[in-house]
Amino acid sequence: MSNNRAIKHCLTVCLAQSFQFATLREKLLDSARTQVFRNALIVDYKTGVSAVFSYGVVVHWNVNLDDRQSLRENLLDYANNPYADPQEDNFSYEIGCEQDRFQHDHIELQSGDVKVLLALSHAMAQSIKLAAFEGHAIDTIRATSYLPRALAREGIIKLNRKAMAKIRGQLFLTKSDIILNYDLLDIPEFFWEHPEYQQIYSMAANYLEIRQRTDVLSKKLETIHELLEMLADEQKHQHSSALEWIIIWLIAVEIVMSLVDKLF
Repeated sequence: MSNNRAIKHCLTVCLAQSFQFATLREKLLDSARTQVFRNALIVDYKTGVSAVFSYGVVVHWNVNLDDRQSLRENLLDYANNPYADPQEDNFSYEIGCEQDRFQHDHIELQSGDVKVLLALSHAMAQSIKLAAFEGHAIDTIRATSYLPRALAREGIIKLNRKAMAKIRGQLFLTKSDIILNYDLLDIPEFFWEHPEYQQIYSMAANYLEIRQRTDVLSKKLETIHELLEMLADEQKHQHSSALEWIIIWLIAVEIVMSLVDKLF
């Protein structure tokens, strides 16, 4: 590693579920040196740049703490469902290298062109958003893991219909939130207009194992779907059982009334 190449810092932060992108874009265009790309904004600072994505992620390339904090405050003003504990990824990088490559969370780049950084930012933003999806799915599965165990142990789930409906609603929200945003994990539309940068994006996506992790996330979604199906079946069973008992009691009442009529 050459001594005359400065080591710089790249920070990726998942701040929120999404940003109010149209109004945020206008705000940043008015208040900062900002370039608009498809589904992304590049905010230019003296030391580096920040890439802001509509789905609640920002990637800072060699941006100092004060500028990062100032941008964060602006972003949170336009955030939908901001996260209490935002996830972060850190990388080091250097520019002016012989080839583009990732190695042990260090990035070597031939060029520091803003579109090169944006191409890499797309992969990094997808990776941290995928981590948020993974965490959400795992938390949901863990929170409901007692249900199949209870069904296996006792043959029934001892929850009333309202409680069961709430759990089904939470499972469905987790699944639908991820499914509706699944296109975020596809190759970004930016590369339709700039295909020459797709190779560097693919390099980063391969290093960050986005495709493999997406497949694992699909398995977690299947688990959530199975839990939904199980709860739906159990709810139907409880409803059927309740109807059966109502019918039994109605028949019993009718028999008693018939006996009373015969006796008197």
